[in-house]
Amino acid sequence: DSADTKNRLEDLYLPYKAKRRTKAQLAREAGLEPLADTLYDDPTLEPESTAEGYVNDEAGVTDTKAALDGARYILMERFAEDAELLGSLRDFIWQEGQLKVTVVEGKENEGAKFRDYFDHVEPLKKVPSHRALAILRGRNEGVLGYTIVVGDAEDDRRAPHPAEQRIAARWNIRDNGRAADKWLSEVVRWTWRVKLSTQIETDLMAQVREAAETEAINVFAANLKDLLLLAPAGPRPTLGLDPGLRTGVKVAVIDGTGQVAGHGAIFPHAPQNQWDRSIEQLAAWCREYKIELVAIGNGTASRETEKLVGDLSKRYPELKLARIVVSESGASVYSASEFASKELPDLDVTIRGAVSIARRLQDPLAELVKIEPKSIGVGQYQHDVSQVQLSRSLDAVVEDCVNGVGVDLNTASAPLLARVSGLNQTIAQNIIEFRNQNGMFRNRKQLLKVTRLGDRTFEQAAGFLRIAGGENPLDRSSVHPEAYGVVEAIARKNNREV
Repeated sequence: DSADTKNRLEDLYLPYKAKRRTKAQLAREAGLEPLADTLYDDPTLEPESTAEGYVNDEAGVTDTKAALDGARYILMERFAEDAELLGSLRDFIWQEGQLKVTVVEGKENEGAKFRDYFDHVEPLKKVPSHRALAILRGRNEGVLGYTIVVGDAEDDRRAPHPAEQRIAARWNIRDNGRAADKWLSEVVRWTWRVKLSTQIETDLMAQVREAAETEAINVFAANLKDLLLLAPAGPRPTLGLDPGLRTGVKVAVIDGTGQVAGHGAIFPHAPQNQWDRSIEQLAAWCREYKIELVAIGNGTASRETEKLVGDLSKRYPELKLARIVVSESGASVYSASEFASKELPDLDVTIRGAVSIARRLQDPLAELVKIEPKSIGVGQYQHDVSQVQLSRSLDAVVEDCVNGVGVDLNTASAPLLARVSGLNQTIAQNIIEFRNQNGMFRNRKQLLKVTRLGDRTFEQAAGFLRIAGGENPLDRSSVHPEAYGVVEAIARKNNREV
């Protein structure tokens, strides 16, 4: 009941765990437990002569060596299943251990990307997340090997490991020159080398991995939050440019409401080099659709395309264009998604990417919720961490951001509405169908007419859904309809309009 960690619980349960028949169990069945107890309780006895009384051919104990080996296995298991000892050893090695990483012989060229870790040592408890994940990846790819070392003991395999001293102290074993002392010290040495060292190294590396994954997921979540909450440029006509060299720059013209007004492609870069022609084509679009912003994807040929827009602005300063480079991570995932096919059925996949880039500038949150968070690519080692935890964490961030900002009920897409507290994919789709059939929402109360949106769902979602220019000014705020009466009372008391 009072175990405070999973490791502690496992340690306490160890003696009761169902396991394969161990050498210690076989030794007990052969009647060797009294020999182990006798030598442990009275180290003045001579092991060889004491063991003679336990030789038993029928039980498979053919000589004194077999008897002493069996007694040793019994004591090793007893020492290794001591929960207090395991906990203290784990703490000691966590505090004092160094992670020593080496390259697997013959893998130097194949694993060149891991060269920083070919001969690397640092305190185990201080290994930062990114380094731990890199080392673990190197190990999985068969390039790196690692071990945990304490002090100088590892440099001399004959010297007792500091952990052995702790096992001996815990079980009151001292080498005072008595007949069985040397044998008991050997039992302690075997307990550490054979039974405990690998188990504790595995436990501690699992602890390092867990901490590294948690840190990586937190960084991922923080980066995603920053990206989602970037200030939106707002409902301004925008030109989306998805740069490319050989395949040209894909162009999407997006009006103030996020709808596609026009699209095409230009070829200013090698091999076509239609620089001037591309500038004239862009200028024509800008004039026709009164473009204010140019969003340029940050992929291949981004710098060259930005230079092109710079030349356009110099040549036609009256257009008063503002150009902004936008991250295009995940744009290709969106372009090929089922949702994009429904939303932009008549557009080629390549043009959909340019549409996404333009809309990301107008409203990053509304656009990025259409993409699975993992595909936005704002963290390291995302394939090395627990995918379930990563998805859960990123989904929570998206939900927090959407509900923190609020959602415009009359313009939001189904993926955006589905992220609102209390709503799901089906209800979001029903809201959009209701909007298409009955026109824009005039007040929050109309939500109750939407199929499958009952009182409880309304109670949960209403405060996060905004209506701009509706019948009640409070519908565009984060005040919940339940509290309208309170706001109206405050307004009356102060002789103010709501």
